Amino acid sequence: MQSMEQQIWSAGLLKQIEEKYKETVKRMPLDFFPYTVKDGRFCQADYEQGYEWWTNGFYPGILWKLFLLTGDDNYKVLAKHYENLLDIPLENFIGLHHDVGFMWLTSAVADYRITKDARSRKRGLHAASVLASRYNIKGNFIRAWNGEGNTGWAIIDSMMNIPILYWAGKELDDPRFTHIAVSHADKVLENFLRADGSVRHIVSFSAMDGSYLSELPGQGYAEGSSWTRGQAWALYGFLLSYLHTGDQKYLDASKRTAHYFIAGLSGEEDDVPPCDFRSPREPVYKDTTAGAIAACGLWELGNTVSQNEKLLYHNGAVKILKGIEKNCCNWNENEDGVVLYGTERYGEGTNMPIIYGDYYFLEALMKIRGNDILFW
Repeated sequence: MQSMEQQIWSAGLLKQIEEKYKETVKRMPLDFFPYTVKDGRFCQADYEQGYEWWTNGFYPGILWKLFLLTGDDNYKVLAKHYENLLDIPLENFIGLHHDVGFMWLTSAVADYRITKDARSRKRGLHAASVLASRYNIKGNFIRAWNGEGNTGWAIIDSMMNIPILYWAGKELDDPRFTHIAVSHADKVLENFLRADGSVRHIVSFSAMDGSYLSELPGQGYAEGSSWTRGQAWALYGFLLSYLHTGDQKYLDASKRTAHYFIAGLSGEEDDVPPCDFRSPREPVYKDTTAGAIAACGLWELGNTVSQNEKLLYHNGAVKILKGIEKNCCNWNENEDGVVLYGTERYGEGTNMPIIYGDYYFLEALMKIRGNDILFW
């Protein structure tokens, strides 16, 4: 159980986030999804086309979290507005890929979990069907991205997307969705998790039979390195597969990635992870988003293990969040975005606010406060 001191601390930070977002939503345009901050204001991703960018579920996710936190119906109205905008890429279909879980678990499925809105349920099931359609039945993996030359690729981020399949399987009482999620999770466990607890970002398989071909460097420093956001996706994602299935091997995998993450973080004086645990010390590319995601996973992991193990993971989560609070937060209510120093990939889009940094920071604090609903 979280300590009273941690609850008081998290409640204070949540109040600050609430006060800042109260002002942010007043000036936030209603025709795009925020991605990063330029000149003090949220702006959309440069890559945005038709609202299909993979991070577009996180702002409605923030709004739903704020609704749960405050009971203010204004957040619910706004969250539903952005959920409606996501009908455009859902109906277009062509630009969607492995990240539909990110897009609809924190928007439509969150809405359905909170309000039981039938239209939101339909959207979530539609998105789950899109993800299931990407499953390679010979290779036992869910394909990443679209286009030529990557039909056999899978990525570690997928572990945070397959919970929409677990949800759909339970919602419909149809194990087909769960079978796909479990098959893919097993493939990732076998091929992405290294013996030391570090993980690969991208693995290329034969699209014909699923045999392992190669590791690709992805968004980390290099092939064989340890991209910290990938570590965080694995830490939280394997834990979620355990929560949905009860299979011990996923819990053990989450622990292994958690131990590697905690060990890697020990070299950071500010308790904020770098972009890659196996990159040169210079230049400095921090990634607060990796820290916030990992903190969510660590806290849930602490809630899952035995009493004697709990403190390792809970203290690890709090340490990261306090490091972000002390070194990387912007509390100026005249500027958008709370969490600074996120990084898209090693050497590109570095040390900048990214919307999912705010989302996972908020989610982690609500877990500690004890008033969260798991959207995953």
